[in-house]
Amino acid sequence: MRCPFCAHEDSQVKDSRPSEDGAAIRRRRQCEGCGARFTTFERVHLKDLVVVKKDGKREPFDRAKLERAIGHSCRKRDVDPAKIDQLVSGVQRQMETLGDEVTSARIGEAVMAGLRALDHVAYIRFASIYKDFSEPGDFAEIAERVEKEAIPPGHNKLL
Repeated sequence: MRCPFCAHEDSQVKDSRPSEDGAAIRRRRQCEGCGARFTTFERVHLKDLVVVKKDGKREPFDRAKLERAIGHSCRKRDVDPAKIDQLVSGVQRQMETLGDEVTSARIGEAVMAGLRALDHVAYIRFASIYKDFSEPGDFAEIAERVEKEAIPPGHNKLL
């Protein structure tokens, strides 16, 4: 593994352990050139996925892009970063089981389902971009739907 500090070609693994969700292995490394320590993560990669966009363009699946999109939705929310990582890993695994190509719409729906269970505000934020909200009523409509699902029938939220 190349050192991110001095670009030396060799590093030594000092410690390995599973990540919190068990989907990756966390490795602490030390550069043999400069002595700096850094962390790497090793993940299972089942296959190379191709994402088919709405306009028909094809591009390789990018886990980092998915992490950024979910991260933007969860910004300034009390969402555990480990939960975000679990959601990203879950969506990626789910898409890998569907075949070599997956539509961006299918990815978006999987993310929305995960965010809906994780954080309602993050879900609405993601939905506003994914569903291309253009009117304030779009926000109100989805917020009402989320609120109805969050409040058990027969309960008044003001009580």
